[in-house]
Amino acid sequence: MAAPEEEPEAPTEPLDIACGLENVPVSVWPPGAVPEPFQYTPEHVAGPGADADPAEITFPGCLCLHRPCVPGSCSCLRGAENYDADARLRALGSAAGRAPPVFECNALCPCPERCANRVVQRGVQLRLQVFRTRRKGWGLRALESVPRGRFVCEYAGEVLGLAEARRRIRLQTPRDANYVIAVREHVRSGPVMETFVDPARIGNAGRFLNHSCEPNLLMVPVRVDSMVPRLALFAAKDILPEEELSFDYSGRFLNRMDGEDRGRPDDGKLRKPCYCGSRVCSAFLPYDGSLYLAAEPPGEGPGGRAQETRSCTPPGQEGAQVASQLSPGHMAAPLNWGTFPSQMRPAAF
Repeated sequence: MAAPEEEPEAPTEPLDIACGLENVPVSVWPPGAVPEPFQYTPEHVAGPGADADPAEITFPGCLCLHRPCVPGSCSCLRGAENYDADARLRALGSAAGRAPPVFECNALCPCPERCANRVVQRGVQLRLQVFRTRRKGWGLRALESVPRGRFVCEYAGEVLGLAEARRRIRLQTPRDANYVIAVREHVRSGPVMETFVDPARIGNAGRFLNHSCEPNLLMVPVRVDSMVPRLALFAAKDILPEEELSFDYSGRFLNRMDGEDRGRPDDGKLRKPCYCGSRVCSAFLPYDGSLYLAAEPPGEGPGGRAQETRSCTPPGQEGAQVASQLSPGHMAAPLNWGTFPSQMRPAAF
């Protein structure tokens, strides 16, 4: 009697680190390799100490029900359209050397989902892949061409308060991977607005982006439903398929700032080497010493502390409140902004 034939093994489904939460799967290379475990989220979530819930809708909607959203009639647009006909960001760093603020139409706007002012909120549209690099641990690349100005992905994670961001930084050893990013935005004659995001435990594909001193992505704060910015990454140039995606952790790329890295590591913390390999490589990853400052005195919050929110705007140049007259509920938005990731992640695992 012939032996029964063995049933063929079922084909293995490619790993999607996005767990089906993005429009397209985010694959991993090489096959069988698995990044460190984390909980996937396509958008920010509220973390310890956050001043606002990123999921809360606080902006009113526009009134563009029977007409397209264009500057002059749409309350979400000021000055010029954010995107061109191909959904590419128009302003990749302003003439003054800074990215202008971007407000998209939100959940309360009656305009359709195909509205030209809805780009970042539509999520990832490119085929992205997490892959092993030679010296930098995991990295991220696109499996297709990315034209200049195209939205790639967000840097999404837990939105933290200043105290929690500092606590997490202090718990790390020099060899630990650090994903915390501090985004500081400047308002004319007003305070510095700070946003701290950590995708280490809860994050998206953006957590795998490495630093480069000559990057191909630009980070721009984009606001949709509230003043909590979505940290959107756009192609700063035409990008080839399988070219590693990267951005400047210091925020200086296409975003003029004063001074160099904010402080120097203390308590024996060593600068982490940069392996970007660009012709202008600074040899070390950017560093923000403000997150290593002493703990806050009891009873004092993170607001109004000049020594902790030093301006990154060149002297004599201030931002403009470009959204203060949009409609009731819209807050003033900063024109000048800067990112100072705090030793965001070691370039080598």
